[in-house]
Amino acid sequence: MSTTTVNVEGMSCAGCASSVRAELSQLSGVTEVGIDLAAGTVTITSTAPVDDADLRAAIEEAGYQLAS
Repeated sequence: MSTTTVNVEGMSCAGCASSVRAELSQLSGVTEVGIDLAAGTVTITSTAPVDDADLRAAIEEAGYQLAS
């Protein structure tokens, strides 16, 4: 198992979290997506490390940006 935590800009409500969760859950190997709105973090648990480009693309598809 692999766990990755990233900061995501712009998430402010349950709807935001749902959109991000839905996109990330579609990535190959992802088993769980945890979101902390207050901290602006997303924790992804997967069977193998998730490619950074795939992670960024999924978050952008949901309408948000990875924090730099």
